[in-house]
Amino acid sequence: MAAATTAAPSPVTARRRWRLPFSPWHLLLMPLALLFVLPLVQMVLTSMMQDNQINRFPPQFWPTSIDLGHRSGPDERAAGYVGLFADVPVGTWLLNSTIVATVAVVSHLVLCSLAGYGFARLRFRGRQLGFFVIVGTVMIPIQLLLVPTYVMFARLGIVDTLAAAFVPWLASAFGIFLMRQFFLSLPSELEDAGRIDGCGRLRVFWYIVLPLAKPALATLTVFTLLGSWNDLIWPLIAINNEGSYTIQLGLANFQGTRRTQWSLLMAGNVVATMPLIVAFLIAQRQFVATMSFSGIKG
Repeated sequence: MAAATTAAPSPVTARRRWRLPFSPWHLLLMPLALLFVLPLVQMVLTSMMQDNQINRFPPQFWPTSIDLGHRSGPDERAAGYVGLFADVPVGTWLLNSTIVATVAVVSHLVLCSLAGYGFARLRFRGRQLGFFVIVGTVMIPIQLLLVPTYVMFARLGIVDTLAAAFVPWLASAFGIFLMRQFFLSLPSELEDAGRIDGCGRLRVFWYIVLPLAKPALATLTVFTLLGSWNDLIWPLIAINNEGSYTIQLGLANFQGTRRTQWSLLMAGNVVATMPLIVAFLIAQRQFVATMSFSGIKG
């Protein structure tokens, strides 16, 4: 019997054999990702160093020993994570920031989605003018609003309370704009079918429109959480009671004019950053989906 001959591989098969197991763009994105992750890694490593290692010159990237906290004297505040949870009311600050962020996210999802849907679907006099006036407020610098906002809150009696931190985050022009643009990208035939079946406007909005708007709602949640959690300028002006401090306002008090406990500050930054990282990892798929879909129609 004649020996079986093996066919030579085609050029297409040869190209597939040498194809990378990932996209070639990853060769560019991976170094960029490493560049952005490096400060976060440095912050975590610094939080586990002693003060003499942190203040050493040239700077030391990797700690020679892991130190989660120590007390240099009986009257001195402990450093690192030990001092953060033993001598500092960081639990109260985290709870206050969680309350502010939760109220901000819930109110944004409710108010901005209703306002965005109204500007996208309802027809009423002054609709375009009202929308452009709301979006135009984005161009006003926040510094110009600090004094009148403080005066208004003082007359309402909510200065130096936790309400002063979350009331400015009940709604935003960006949230209304984002939800309006997403609702415009949805086909109106879906809502027409619901109204034919006897659903009212609010029922159509709740049962048909909102389930389709999950990517936009997730994106709005991420942006609102980042903004409300990291807000510092306004709480620094409106809140002086330590019991009402947010986590960012509490961390700002770690920095003194003469001395700063860097290990304590870095430990606080790690604790304050972890909730945001977890929230983004949970909602990253919806975030990317909205960024690629919200600009279809506008």
